[in-house]
Amino acid sequence: MGKSKNNYYVVWVGNNPGIYDSWEKCKAQVHGFEGAKYKGFKAKNLAEKAFEKGPETVIGKKQVAEIDQELFNRPDGPTANSIAVDAACSGNPGKMEYRGVYTYSGTEIFRQGPHEDGTNNIGEFLALVHALAWLKQQKLDMPVYTDSKNALAWIRNKRCNTKLVQNSKNARIFELIKRAEIWLRTNKYETKILKWDTRNWGEIPADFGRK
Repeated sequence: MGKSKNNYYVVWVGNNPGIYDSWEKCKAQVHGFEGAKYKGFKAKNLAEKAFEKGPETVIGKKQVAEIDQELFNRPDGPTANSIAVDAACSGNPGKMEYRGVYTYSGTEIFRQGPHEDGTNNIGEFLALVHALAWLKQQKLDMPVYTDSKNALAWIRNKRCNTKLVQNSKNARIFELIKRAEIWLRTNKYETKILKWDTRNWGEIPADFGRK
C-alpha cells in the first residue's frame, strides 16, 4: 500500500494494534509483520467503528459512500437537520455541475449542470448561493455545509472571484454567477454557513464520488 487519500488507518494485527493518523505510522506497525491486518479510512469515526467490529467486517469490502448515521449522535458531529452542497468538474476548466442534498438522508434537493468550461470553485460558490436562496424561498431555518474555503470567502465578499475567462461555451455559467452575485447583494439571510470537517466526518454527503 502506498500513499492514499485516507486520513486514518486501523491496525488490527501488527506490532501495536490501534488507529493511526498517517500511513507512515501505520506502516511502522505492519511492515514485515507476517499476517498483518490493516485498512485505511477517510474519517475517524469510520476507523473507530471498524476497529471495534474487527477486520473481517471491512477488509476486502468497499467503503460505503454514504455518511455514517452514528456520526450525528456525536457531540462533535454535524447537524443532521441541514443541507450539504458540493460541486464536481471534469477538468479545469471542464464540465461543471453542483448539487444540494439533505445532510442526514442524502436526498437530493437541487442539481445544476453539467455546464461547459467551468471550474470546481465556481460550482461550490453557485451551490452555496442556490442553497441560501432555496432556504429563504421555502422559509426554512437550517445550516448549510460546504467543504470549500474559497466558496466561503466568495460568499462573504458577495463576489465570485474567479480567474476563468468568459467565452461562448461558458456563457451560461457566467449568467449564473451574475445572478448569484446580485442575489447576495440584494438579499438578507440568517442562514449559518458551516465548514464540513472532511478529515473527521468523511466526504460531504453531496459529494459526487469522483475523486
